[in-house]
Amino acid sequence: MDEQLRSYRQSIDNIDAALVSMLAERFKITQAVGRYKAEAGLPPADPGREAAQIERLRGLAEAANLDPAFAEKFLRFIIDEVIRHHERVREPSA
Repeated sequence: MDEQLRSYRQSIDNIDAALVSMLAERFKITQAVGRYKAEAGLPPADPGREAAQIERLRGLAEAANLDPAFAEKFLRFIIDEVIRHHERVREPSA
């Protein structure tokens, strides 16, 4: 493999590792939010917050020259997973 390709791939690997680390940290925090919501009797989902976050992320994506539709799909996937976790926390066996 040539050196340039190896260098690109190493950069991609480093970014992937950082993404996984950031997602893990994000999910630690959202799990705490889920426990708080369950204790406070709040619903697992907050459509207003979700819409604001999606709009904010779309703006960040545009500023970074990233396709806003892709960024929205990515965040929607994360939000759906967070809501699933929040619903599990509310289950009697959780």
